[in-house]
Amino acid sequence: MSAQAMLGNLPQGVRELVEKASPGGEKYFGRTEKDKGEVVQWTTKVSQGVVSSEEGLKTLDSTLSSRTFLVGNELTAADVALFASLHPILSKLTPKEYYAHPSLTRYFDHLQHLPPVQAAAAGSLGPVQFDLDNMPKLERAAPPVKEKKPKAAAAPEQAPAAAAVAAAPVAPTPAAAKEAVKPAEGEEKGFRTEKKEKKKKEPKEGAAGGSGEGKGKGGKAPPAAAEESEPAPSMIDLRVGHIISVERHPDADSLYVEQIDVGEPEPRTVCSGLVHYIPIEEVRDRDVIVVCNLKPVKMRGVTSYAMLLCASAKEGKDAGIEFVNPPAGSKPGERIYFEGDKYASAQPLPQLNPKKKVFETIQPGFTTLDTLEAAWVDPATGSVHKIRTKDGVCKASKFVGAALS
Repeated sequence: MSAQAMLGNLPQGVRELVEKASPGGEKYFGRTEKDKGEVVQWTTKVSQGVVSSEEGLKTLDSTLSSRTFLVGNELTAADVALFASLHPILSKLTPKEYYAHPSLTRYFDHLQHLPPVQAAAAGSLGPVQFDLDNMPKLERAAPPVKEKKPKAAAAPEQAPAAAAVAAAPVAPTPAAAKEAVKPAEGEEKGFRTEKKEKKKKEPKEGAAGGSGEGKGKGGKAPPAAAEESEPAPSMIDLRVGHIISVERHPDADSLYVEQIDVGEPEPRTVCSGLVHYIPIEEVRDRDVIVVCNLKPVKMRGVTSYAMLLCASAKEGKDAGIEFVNPPAGSKPGERIYFEGDKYASAQPLPQLNPKKKVFETIQPGFTTLDTLEAAWVDPATGSVHKIRTKDGVCKASKFVGAALS
């Protein structure tokens, strides 16, 4: 179906807004054939009144719980069509009513702050004001702790292979299990650390360490960073994030308050002290690197659940601060890791213990190379471990030898 034929099925007001918001180029209607098909499906749903009922809004809210955009990872005609159809509905809802559709409200508020949508809607669709500060927080349930049934005692004449199985990590101790289910907002589901009991004859592991078990066996999950070991960069949970919205902190002149998609059901609220260094237009709607396992901290009345990784000029922050950028095409929630056998496959801790000062210990080794690539340099060995995703190395835009924090 051609773009004109697709738009021809939309109500006139919706069609006009979609045409005005178009940045030009085919990507607005989908980059791939699959994306193009999904754009057609969504515009068809809009033309058929997908938002005309309460049931339709509930379905949309569920669909949008894990999406920033309807199709792919960028604005398409489908988003603008849905935005135009939602505007007269959401603009009339009371806070209690739009609080019942948190994902839909978050999605709509994101769209209405995008420059193409703002420009297209100017003069016809005014901004809808949402009281997001008082929106009830969605509870993120901690992953359940799987209890392992006690194994039968091994016979004295146990074969070597069976002995190796018996030496495998046991279920978490009660203390570890209690820590695993302790609620921590912003904690990614599935990341957990289990304390392992050591056999008397088992050699101690090195401080850097992943587990020494496995010995060449395939199919093992990556070793989790152990809390009792020395600080290692792999303990830090770095992920690709996408800034959905940003505004000035109401009570702090130097802070932005961002809503960032890090691949979880709901975006995280993050406070960053970038007001005096990066214009708000350069913060909005961009991909960033997010430190996701710091302990949440309240900053002038707003709780921040993560931190943005930025590069400060080697002359000092007064000479400039910029974002460290993930590779092009990265998606929110993608894992960012450190190159090297010790670190590439290790899982981060669920939450960094402030008393252990893991980030503070590792951070001085963060820098940018002559190639602008972000890396951690081991202070003990001088070895360089680039910071990357599966698709490439993360980079600064202009600062060489920068400090990252």
